[in-house]
Amino acid sequence: MIRNAMKNRAGRAFAQKFSILSMSILCGIAFAEDLPPVSKHVVLIVWDGMRPDLVSETDSPTLWKLARAGVVFRNHHSVYPSATNVNGAALVTGVYPGRSGIIANHEYRPEIDNRKIIDVEDPDVVRKGDEISGGKYVALPTIAELVRASGRQTVVATAKTVGLLQDRHLDSTRDKNSAALFSGQMRSPETLSSVVSLLGPFPALSFAQKDSWTTKALKDIFWKNGVPAFSLLWLSEPDGTQHETAPGSKEALAAIKSADDDLALVLAALDRSALGGLKATTDIFVVSDHGFSTIERAIDLRKILKGAGFDAVTEFTSEPKPGQIMLDGNGGTDLFYVIGHDATVTRRLVEFLQQSDSAGVIFTREPMEGTFGLDAAKIDKEGAPDVVMAFRWNEDKNQFGIPGMIDADWQRKAGNGTHATLSRFDMHNMLIAAGPDFRHGETDNLPSGNVDLTPTILAVLGISSAEKLDGRVLVEAMHTAARVPETSSETIKSAHEFSSGKWEQMLRVAHVGSTIYLDEGNGAFVPKR
Repeated sequence: MIRNAMKNRAGRAFAQKFSILSMSILCGIAFAEDLPPVSKHVVLIVWDGMRPDLVSETDSPTLWKLARAGVVFRNHHSVYPSATNVNGAALVTGVYPGRSGIIANHEYRPEIDNRKIIDVEDPDVVRKGDEISGGKYVALPTIAELVRASGRQTVVATAKTVGLLQDRHLDSTRDKNSAALFSGQMRSPETLSSVVSLLGPFPALSFAQKDSWTTKALKDIFWKNGVPAFSLLWLSEPDGTQHETAPGSKEALAAIKSADDDLALVLAALDRSALGGLKATTDIFVVSDHGFSTIERAIDLRKILKGAGFDAVTEFTSEPKPGQIMLDGNGGTDLFYVIGHDATVTRRLVEFLQQSDSAGVIFTREPMEGTFGLDAAKIDKEGAPDVVMAFRWNEDKNQFGIPGMIDADWQRKAGNGTHATLSRFDMHNMLIAAGPDFRHGETDNLPSGNVDLTPTILAVLGISSAEKLDGRVLVEAMHTAARVPETSSETIKSAHEFSSGKWEQMLRVAHVGSTIYLDEGNGAFVPKR
């Protein structure tokens, strides 16, 4: 159980300050003159694709030990779609995908490229997106940007290109003591050259080697003269290996151990006396962006839709025509952009999907029978797709005894791992927090989510955001006297009757105050007997 009493007077005094700060952040009020003194450090470490049920004393001993020194969040959530770049933005902005502007790993944005799908974290795409949006490609400031605006230093070091979404505005001539490294790249050629001269070139193939290289850059180079107020380390494992094999495979378990070894190096660096014993003032968050599943069936929707008479493509060879469908595969979720928003084509597409054997939950831009609106998943934004479909899932076990099987798009084969559905195994991810602001050896069973990391980290660092954030401060796990908001849950349903049967879908949602968390969703077409 989470204790409610403070242990000492110092704790109570801090709790009063923190309670005021927490409420100010939850309400989006900025009051810099009232912020507490600057003395804290936060290290955020992401294990890409780590399932919470795979944390073990055998495969992740360092993380296991850290969990017992801090708080384990047993009911933590990804945002939907449960994909890397979507959650990469949610983690560092504190808002849902519809507000951050990143609603999928791959999107169709004709203002950037009207012929094909774009990778949202591609450097050229991000640069063009910022150019046409006035620097608002990611619509809200990130943690790193807010920390630097407060006059402190930051380091973002990611083994994947997702890091570009987390710090796009670093100016190496102005922010000389901060750094942003993503997949072996930096905006400053001079700084990158000095990193490469010490570590060698960024590894080309091995996920574990990329992680190790990035970890060394963080602790040996960027932390050489001191740890900044905020550091983010994003590891590509076990995601990379689980995609190539499956959760629970021998290779995937070795990838978890590799990530654990990198965590051990970071913790050892914080322990070094040369860094001034920073563990006493440093909160550490280890989180995953999403969970993971195993593909039971790979569905070639391109072929299926064409066979049903739809003009569905994954790339336009000429100027797009009204009624054509741009099919955008994102693993466990597919996005459908109907050119011209043709209502007849959209309705026929939705009814076709509802009667298929692979659809799980369907969201639509416009209200339709048997669907949920895009806002139910918090993915509604300007330029959003006309239809979004999460594939169906079940609780069966894979070849390694790990539960969670899904249908997925054509880009990976059956038996391999992927994610991005509304399966509970994709939507529930890992969070462990430890440090002076967190309770010791406890479990938090309240719903929490990736959108809560930004408000919680800003509260620890004494920084407020002028924006109203969707996430909440995780006060119940901290040494505070702040009141935890009311909690509730609901299951929403939608159905569509056909002459041949009935389509039904459901979505389970948890609420803590005004923050919502999607637990799971699924659906099925039941033919008439």
